[in-house]
Amino acid sequence: MPANLGVIGCGKMGYALLKGINSAPTTFGSVHIYDVDPARIQLFGREFNAQEATPGEVVANSDLVILAVKPGQIKAVLQATRDHWSQDKLLVSIAAGIKTATIEKELLPGVRVIRVMPNTPCLVGEGVSAIAGGLNASPADLDAVQGILATVGVALIIEEAYMDALTAVSGSGPAYAFLLAEAFMDASLSTGLSSDISRRLVLQTLKGSIAMLEQSGEHPAVLKAQVTSPGGTTIAGLRELEAGGLRAAFFAAVDKARQRSAELGAD
Repeated sequence: MPANLGVIGCGKMGYALLKGINSAPTTFGSVHIYDVDPARIQLFGREFNAQEATPGEVVANSDLVILAVKPGQIKAVLQATRDHWSQDKLLVSIAAGIKTATIEKELLPGVRVIRVMPNTPCLVGEGVSAIAGGLNASPADLDAVQGILATVGVALIIEEAYMDALTAVSGSGPAYAFLLAEAFMDASLSTGLSSDISRRLVLQTLKGSIAMLEQSGEHPAVLKAQVTSPGGTTIAGLRELEAGGLRAAFFAAVDKARQRSAELGAD
């Protein structure tokens, strides 16, 4: 594990990753951070004993640096810190859509780059993160980053060619799940149930259903059939969901998100 850690961008995802790292048995010797928001600097200093620095100082004083900035800010950050990167430093980018080759092009030759796509459930330790190595990243680098991300959920090492697809599924996926839960709660309200009861019913129903999927190992279609009786209430509801285009909407949403991820990488 690298001795010192740097984080440029102290938003929610940077916070989630540092929280996970702090919970792991192996820790970094020191943590150096940069953010434009003084309140975030204070929060990270208070909770993680992180030291404020300029972007260049973060890179210079760290063995592993997490770039947790938005895709549109990556180029400016790399240009501002270019002279501080070297082959003994590992750059981990969580910027959606930005390819490792794009990052490497902005840096001196030989810098080790890893691209990561986490999702927001990392904030509660239930995230999914995909990891892809750049030209100079070694298997040991990938293993080290996988170990870090495993502290906040499931971490998968994949080929970078699949990163846009994974971004569309697990990166954007929580928003689809939240929208589904919101619609389900509103539908419950329309039956006359209270807001509190609707929330409890929907969340526990979704939670229990996911648990059944995980524990049974069955395909969702098999478990769906077990709930669906001929001429019953469930098949009547499922018919309406299919008529409303729920399945087609998911296909379209994932494909559109995949296209947008690819577009971000091409900008």
